[in-house]
Amino acid sequence: MGSHLSTTVAQGRALMNLIDGKPVDALSGQRIDVACPSDGNVFASVPASGAADVDRAVKAARRAFDAGPWSRTPAFERGRLLTKLGLLVEKHGDELAALESRDTGKPLRQGRADVAATMRYYEFYGGAADKIHGDTIPFLDGYTALTLREPHGVVAGIIPWNYPMQILARVAGAALAMGNTLVVKPAEDASLSTIRIAELALEAGFPEGVFNVITGYGRDAGAALSAHPGVDYVTFTGSTLTGTAIQQAAAVNNRGVTMELGGKSPQIVFADADIEAALPYLVNAIIQNGGQTCSAGSRILIEKPVYGQVASALADRFSKLTAGPHEADLDLGPMINAKQRDRVAGFIAAAEEAGVPLLARGSVAHDAPSGGFYVSPALFGAVDPAAAIAQEEVFGPVLSLFPFEGEEQAIALANGTEFGLVAGVWTNDGGRQHRVAKRVRAGQVFVNAYGAGGGVELPFGGFKKSGHGREKGFEALFDMSATKTVVFRHG
Repeated sequence: MGSHLSTTVAQGRALMNLIDGKPVDALSGQRIDVACPSDGNVFASVPASGAADVDRAVKAARRAFDAGPWSRTPAFERGRLLTKLGLLVEKHGDELAALESRDTGKPLRQGRADVAATMRYYEFYGGAADKIHGDTIPFLDGYTALTLREPHGVVAGIIPWNYPMQILARVAGAALAMGNTLVVKPAEDASLSTIRIAELALEAGFPEGVFNVITGYGRDAGAALSAHPGVDYVTFTGSTLTGTAIQQAAAVNNRGVTMELGGKSPQIVFADADIEAALPYLVNAIIQNGGQTCSAGSRILIEKPVYGQVASALADRFSKLTAGPHEADLDLGPMINAKQRDRVAGFIAAAEEAGVPLLARGSVAHDAPSGGFYVSPALFGAVDPAAAIAQEEVFGPVLSLFPFEGEEQAIALANGTEFGLVAGVWTNDGGRQHRVAKRVRAGQVFVNAYGAGGGVELPFGGFKKSGHGREKGFEALFDMSATKTVVFRHG
């Protein structure tokens, strides 16, 4: 995985869990080395937490929810604390961007963009905390019925390695705004910004035990957290396979879940589209974060009259793309670890062996460190819709092109995978914009744009194997709370 157990740190800083407001090591004393994807060198370590550490964190969160000052904190004050946290993220923006970039390998400009989005999440949910209201319901004579929105209690947030700072913010922002307490388990490959944000939350004034972080492997800490009977709700972003295991574990305790489980997102380019306007979006949606993005636009469906034009323009752009170390700030950085690099390279090699036309390859910078986990971008077309690179989430800079004739075939191709997270539609025909947007099975559809997940305000989640539940926007606040009905009989 690019991380391994150790009892000593080769170099760099030994970070800690944050439980009940205090930095603590794993009870076992075992640690995980943190390697920079750009060069493969270890520069820090984090605790390799297990079930006993999870139990400590969940119990701290439970105390804070049941009996601590958090249980009596009004909604507007929760909002103020989230706003303070957002301001601290802004204040420490350069530090956080550099940390995120080194930890994940993403170019520095993407690290800075992640900081801006992270700040916006805390700002948005800081303002939204006291805006979720209940209702009064017309009922029988002599009765008054009303509803309340109440927190679940202890929320477990299992965070992936591709956008740890942003995804932490969308989980923590919504959960804390509604009055829950948190136990967060970041991915072992990218834990550092999560630990730092939790430290800033204490500085902002969140009470001890409200925002807990435990690091460790998914098979140990993640499995124990999702199955813990003291957890009231679980939210997870990651692979379909892991998501299924987490749902099964949570189901033993009959706990609710929000699952964001990846995608194979199409962009549909009709012949009347503004091709020049579309091209930057078509490329960026697959190379952003090295293609390690759930909402990556990995499939481009092109109407046959303009297929050659669009394919040629994309090939020209792909041939000029360069991967390199995070500090070089090139088109894309490395994959997160050696396993992911080898997986993506395997998809590319298998497609070439199967005779799928390779239209263009980018390059790896000549001075990129030999220990880095680099894959040069690959453009394939025309691709058989049944091919592995057409159906499976590669999670790397691999783009597939598909020619089509007419709306019906375009929609069939767009919906022809097990996923349904995001889609893009490029056409200047107003009627077609509405028809296609309604018929594509995706949680978000962008018309003449592609937001790669969209803004903080926009509900985000999938259909089919892309998961269920919604994050971002006000919809996330509903997921992070439950409706209580109260009926008064007064005669």
